[in-house]
Amino acid sequence: MNKLKLLFLIPLFYSEFSQAQRIDKEMISFQLLKEPVFPTDLSSRNYTITVKSPYNITKDDVIRLSKEDHQKKVNNYQANVENAKYEHGERLKDYDAEVKKLQEKYKLESAEYSKLSAVEKIAATNGAPTLRLPSRPILNIPPVPVYQQPDLRDALIVDNKILASQIDVTGFSKGGNYLDIVIEMERTNFQDNQGKTFANQPTKIIAKQGGTVKLDKTYFSDFAEIASVPTNEINLNAQEKRYLQRTIDRTRNIINENFGYQTINSTVTLATVKNKGEYDDLEKAYIYVTTNLKKLQAKSDYAPNKVAMENMQKGIDLWKSALTKVNYNDKKAVYNQKIGEYLYFNLIRLNIALGNYQEAEKYLNELQEHLVDIKLSYDANLELKRLEEKIYNN
Repeated sequence: MNKLKLLFLIPLFYSEFSQAQRIDKEMISFQLLKEPVFPTDLSSRNYTITVKSPYNITKDDVIRLSKEDHQKKVNNYQANVENAKYEHGERLKDYDAEVKKLQEKYKLESAEYSKLSAVEKIAATNGAPTLRLPSRPILNIPPVPVYQQPDLRDALIVDNKILASQIDVTGFSKGGNYLDIVIEMERTNFQDNQGKTFANQPTKIIAKQGGTVKLDKTYFSDFAEIASVPTNEINLNAQEKRYLQRTIDRTRNIINENFGYQTINSTVTLATVKNKGEYDDLEKAYIYVTTNLKKLQAKSDYAPNKVAMENMQKGIDLWKSALTKVNYNDKKAVYNQKIGEYLYFNLIRLNIALGNYQEAEKYLNELQEHLVDIKLSYDANLELKRLEEKIYNN
């Protein structure tokens, strides 16, 4: 589980009323420090990134390749014309054979029809035979190739230094080699499959932390659909440019998941019942959770954070205990379905905010089992769908 630390909180308050139960909600905006899979001491947070790829393309290269491609089309033009004539001749042969076949069929059907009596001709369901001939094939000569200057906006003008400059490690300073990362990229591979275009770009990430290999893995080998038409109907240069940028972005994300210290902006809405006496335990739970959320600091291995998390758990345990008291069939019960609804939403929201997605999913499943008895409002249904998407898209 990722460790998440709170940097600061900005609370906003609003209330809703349900019968005699007064439910207040607090919306807290805060920042979480997401610690990496492989932590690094603060004094050693420096890095260097080296990219090894086939990309070493300049503006002159793009123009040269464009001219070479045009020359290939010029060289192949006469052969393409002859091929078009040959294919046209073959289609003409097929056409003549089909016409002859249809004419013979028409002649036979006409002879049979002429033998019928007037009454039989009237009764014939298909009427008199009709000769329908297909259209004669047209010779399509390919146009003469005309050179056009390449659109440099779509051109893939990039080299390994440019690619390396697009990747950083959050929380680290560039320069130094305590974290030494080498990225080995292939060129984008395009593939046609069932009339669609697919692509992949195998990329190997090798990361050494203090000389020790922590990551050595190849990513992005699976082909993914990028267009609903084949490769001969798309601008391959533009597609490769976009796909390469996607690969760089995904590579940066993987590196930061494993080594970076990322600040994540988050918001959590927590609710409590304010009626005195009957819901003192729930108010106490709310105080435990919100007070200790505000005590968390965005620091690694910070002892007060451990104490705050333990105290926050006391409030969570009170919420969990209250859920066992809920009577979903009696609207007048002290712990009725409305109380159950807000408790489940609290537990789901809080666990998502803290990155505990498995725990959030557990309470989501429990809430869904009670939806026969809990009548959610339109807004609550929308929020539940959004929370579900956050859990399953994580």
